[in-house]
Amino acid sequence: MNGPRYNEFIQSPKVRVIDHEGENLGVMFTREAMEQAAEYGLDLVEVSPNADPPVAKFLDVGKYKYEAQKKANQARKTQKTQDIKEIKMRPNIDDHDYNTKMKNVHKFIEDGDKVKITLRFRGRELSHGEIGMALLRRVAEDVTETAKVESYPRMEGRQMLMVLAPK
Repeated sequence: MNGPRYNEFIQSPKVRVIDHEGENLGVMFTREAMEQAAEYGLDLVEVSPNADPPVAKFLDVGKYKYEAQKKANQARKTQKTQDIKEIKMRPNIDDHDYNTKMKNVHKFIEDGDKVKITLRFRGRELSHGEIGMALLRRVAEDVTETAKVESYPRMEGRQMLMVLAPK
């Protein structure tokens, strides 16, 4: 059974009862509480099963489940997923191009996304890895206020990768 236990599914012999108006009726036998709930045309719903004794309320089960489902859907809707955005550069990038790329990096970090910086080497550039390392170090220094380096620069084939995450 999914959702809260109610009526005959409540296993505890005694429960702390709260009526439909929010009044605490105290601890009573589960059978007795179910009969009182039935008088109001409601169900006895276990709202806090881990308490001692468990807390139960006079509620309409269908309405309670519907409200809980709506609340869960709303939470899922407002939840922000963290994406990984990629910025591709070359080791001999010019200053203006670098500034444009860094503007994008800052925008992605502010949006709460991780940024993967890929430095692609071609031909003889591969033998000058220190140029790429210097460039990635410069990137890391430029974003120290807003981001932290999650994955330090490493070579993978012909490219050097670094991952930045928002602080």
